[in-house]
Amino acid sequence: MDYLTYLSLGDSGWGDELLKGLAVTIGLALCALPVGLILGTGVAALSISAHKSYRWFANVYTTVLRGLPELLTLFIIYHGVGLLINKTLKWIDPSNGFFELNPFGAGVIALGLVFSGYAAEVLRGAWKTMDKGQREAGYSLAMTRLQIFWFIERPQLLRLALPGLGNLWINLLKDTALVSVIALDDLMRAANIAVGATKKPFLFYLTVCLAYWAVCVCCERLLAAMEQHSKRGIRVSR
Repeated sequence: MDYLTYLSLGDSGWGDELLKGLAVTIGLALCALPVGLILGTGVAALSISAHKSYRWFANVYTTVLRGLPELLTLFIIYHGVGLLINKTLKWIDPSNGFFELNPFGAGVIALGLVFSGYAAEVLRGAWKTMDKGQREAGYSLAMTRLQIFWFIERPQLLRLALPGLGNLWINLLKDTALVSVIALDDLMRAANIAVGATKKPFLFYLTVCLAYWAVCVCCERLLAAMEQHSKRGIRVSR
């Protein structure tokens, strides 16, 4: 059997399984992204708050999540959260059945938390670089704090943070490979199963490398276009 046959679609090859795994991988990253962005934005807002307790919480949050290995965070969410939910259900009603946390959901939560820890620092740095005089100008026009953020700060924040968030997105895509250890049928797990059945590790792992590389290159092109679009109307001094 030649190499192309191993990668073909249908019963004779593993192409179907690899494509399904790739779809799960991309779907996992796309679901974890908004979770990370929402949490990261909230934590970034707390980190620049005037309240010391809010800043302390944001600092602890980012320090813990950035300090833990991603794989360990995944295990904690998959096993720890599932155990906590079951304990809570049994405490509410001893007759409640066993709840098993879905591997996809655990992956979304874990990767979203990791992303939020790094995104909060990127957004905080972008927030710090903005001219505070614009906020004072907004107050002078009787704008509320929410209006100032949405109409004045938000567009600039996105432009300043986009390069850093783009790098985090690429890392998020690659970190999805970790979820294969909790039996989620992503691209990496599909490759592992194919290797176990065919004893062709170089072929399938090289194929997976090329698939991740192709997806990352496409995302980098899209991010470059987004950065260019975000800088429209801005005059660059030389």
